Amino acid sequence: MYPPAAPAATRRFLPLLLLLFFGSGCAALIYEIVWFQLLQLMIGSSAVSLGVLLGTFMGGMCLGSLVLARIISVRQHPLRVYALLEAGIGILAIAVLFAVPGVARLYTAGVGHGLPGLLLRGLAGAVCLLPPTLLMGATLPAVARWIETTPSGVSWLGFFYGGNIAGAVFGCLLAGFYLLRVHDMATATCVAAAINGTVALIGYGLAFLTRHAPADDPGSAQAAHVADAWSVYVPIALSGLCALSAEVVWTRLLSLMLGPTVYTFSIILAGFLVGLGIGSGFGSLLARGIARPRFALGSCQMLLTAAITWTAFSLASSLPYWPVNPSLSKSPWFNFQLDLVRCFWAILPATILWGASFPLALAALTSRGQDPGRLVGGVYAANTIGAIVGAVGSSIFLIAWVGTQQAQRLLIGLSALAALLTFAPLLRHFRGDAASRGERAGPVFRTAGAVLVIAAVGFAAMMLARMVPRVPGGLVAYGRHLTTRAGEGTILYVGEGMNASVAVTELSSGVRNFHVSGKVEASSEPQDMRLQRMLGHLPALLHPKPRSALVVGCGAGVTAGSFVVHPSIEKIVVCEIEPLIPRVVAPYFGKENYNVVNDPRVKMVYDDARHHLLTTPEKFDIITSDPIHPWVKGAAALYTKEYFELVRQHLNPDGLVTQWVPLYESNLGVVKSELATFFKVFPGGTIWSNDQDGEGYDIVLLGQADAKPINLDEVQQRMQRDGRVAQSLQEVGFKSVVGLLGTYAGQGPDLEPWLKHAEINRDRNLRLQYLAGLGLNLSQGGLIYDEMLHYRRFPERLFVGSEQRKQMLRLVIEQSKSGK
Repeated sequence: MYPPAAPAATRRFLPLLLLLFFGSGCAALIYEIVWFQLLQLMIGSSAVSLGVLLGTFMGGMCLGSLVLARIISVRQHPLRVYALLEAGIGILAIAVLFAVPGVARLYTAGVGHGLPGLLLRGLAGAVCLLPPTLLMGATLPAVARWIETTPSGVSWLGFFYGGNIAGAVFGCLLAGFYLLRVHDMATATCVAAAINGTVALIGYGLAFLTRHAPADDPGSAQAAHVADAWSVYVPIALSGLCALSAEVVWTRLLSLMLGPTVYTFSIILAGFLVGLGIGSGFGSLLARGIARPRFALGSCQMLLTAAITWTAFSLASSLPYWPVNPSLSKSPWFNFQLDLVRCFWAILPATILWGASFPLALAALTSRGQDPGRLVGGVYAANTIGAIVGAVGSSIFLIAWVGTQQAQRLLIGLSALAALLTFAPLLRHFRGDAASRGERAGPVFRTAGAVLVIAAVGFAAMMLARMVPRVPGGLVAYGRHLTTRAGEGTILYVGEGMNASVAVTELSSGVRNFHVSGKVEASSEPQDMRLQRMLGHLPALLHPKPRSALVVGCGAGVTAGSFVVHPSIEKIVVCEIEPLIPRVVAPYFGKENYNVVNDPRVKMVYDDARHHLLTTPEKFDIITSDPIHPWVKGAAALYTKEYFELVRQHLNPDGLVTQWVPLYESNLGVVKSELATFFKVFPGGTIWSNDQDGEGYDIVLLGQADAKPINLDEVQQRMQRDGRVAQSLQEVGFKSVVGLLGTYAGQGPDLEPWLKHAEINRDRNLRLQYLAGLGLNLSQGGLIYDEMLHYRRFPERLFVGSEQRKQMLRLVIEQSKSGK
């Protein structure tokens, strides 16, 4: 037999152990956020990469929960094992910081595309994450051996699980709102490792203060058989599948409403974990005294069909229409409070029920004589296996295949199936009890009763599924501004892809807008057309003879299409992570982008642009970026010093790079960070303005592999010689070289005093996304533009050519707006 419950003298330490699990969960979530950020830089930010990363992370925890009880003897003191595991997690987490760069070099040297590339991404993730996640998954089964497998003991295991989740909530908010916003990944890792070390020391101390009475012959003890165990393991796996699949789906929908910043994702994750923690606490209390935990587990799954319907209805038909205008407050912290309330309103019911399912599943499988470590490990592994399938399947396949509406309907059906599977043995046992009491129940009546129950559950699930509404097209288009912009235009297209939700709208004026994740990404508005054409035409005209171009992001295709009209261009590579955009969205802007997606010179690469640059030996004459706002989670990786260095390495001699920088929905610190980081790599870089009625709107940064002066006469001759180029520029207001280059707004050396204290955005901190996430509701473009122009001087050495043309350009630049 396995050891009895801990003696009464040692039970007083159970609350302290609960606190240790809080610290363990806090450290684990800090690591998870840091590792995802760190490894995304190596294997990319696409849904495929994130799916592989998430599967590897959770797979390691699953293996750890299964393996521990099979390789660690029951004779070992559980708290000593737990302490060693925590110490090992901290040591391995610090090792990951040093190991990733080495793995990255090996990975990028041998990576390919298609299935081989996908397998290599998985291997890279496994090498980095499996060692520490194996230990993470083993912590709960390790401590479980200190607890007796009775209702009271199992309830403590549920409390430990809930305490771990509560710590995860704290770690999520600590990492997202402080450690990574103020410090960097190394600091966050060291803080988490210090927490692991503290937990390990206290755990080791408790091992000395408490005794452990193992079985005389642990090798011969076998877990007691629990009848119909499959009817618990399968439902708890389905519960994990539904929970993580719902998290993916609901994060997509909530990020439309709240804005896809790093803070939004931290708030959503924290809200999800809070629900799980509350549910785990309630489930643990329930498991302590309930007579039929299996019935309670099945009831949770049945109630989940209604809870998922509630969330689906809230996210599509209720919350988007709350009278909320995020632009009213200049403090993002007020909006964060409201965002948290909206998250709780929508997702708490379902997450509480999923949280309660774990301790109830433990209680349903508990019997005396079991190894508590194997019991917890088996239930945890089943739940995690389901979670892996749900997270990876929804990220990569489900949403892109059937959309969020059908995905939520499927989750309702799976929850109903989990309930039926849990209730099935109870129905059979009920018939057996009736027979033992001498009651007659023929086979026909027994079968009819079972069919009736199945039909009732199925009908209820079907009716609830029918109530799940489609995501509003206006939410996909206008996101957090839906209440103030609803009805502005006609929705031409709405689609939910693997990586993003997209929409195309048309205003009464005929202007078309392309929306991604609740914001306008590109449009045929004059100011947007001017920007998109500048990103392509500026480098193409300043390069002596451009033959190849790489465009980061397809968007409306206008930037990539700008290269179509240049006769010397032989190859245009477009990197886009969302397949819907080139295939469906770009044709809506066929006139503006010169039907670029069908041009034979164009090669579409469906991958993260940074990952493509890391893994391709190809070099380009021009590298440019279609507008991607830096406050969008993941976009800051395309604004780091290391990324710009990577871009420079992939430029041919005389190569040029252009980078978009928005002044709207931003603040002074964000713009300074973007400029200072770019000029660290391209110190002679220049700024070109795309203002709107003299007010700051956005700018284009231009850098050169080999800094050379701009010959005004040659650029004018090329504009006149290439008629399609001239027409393309005239359509956006540039009739001559003076008009185009008169947008000059400064250069790196002149702005050094202004940028002296700017934050440099680096891979190790991705500071920009945290700065930018605080400014998405601000309108400071005019202020930023005025300050920047204060340092502008006419660059005598930058422009060469005829004196007359040079003087005309000087006049245009000096007369352009330099103040109010």
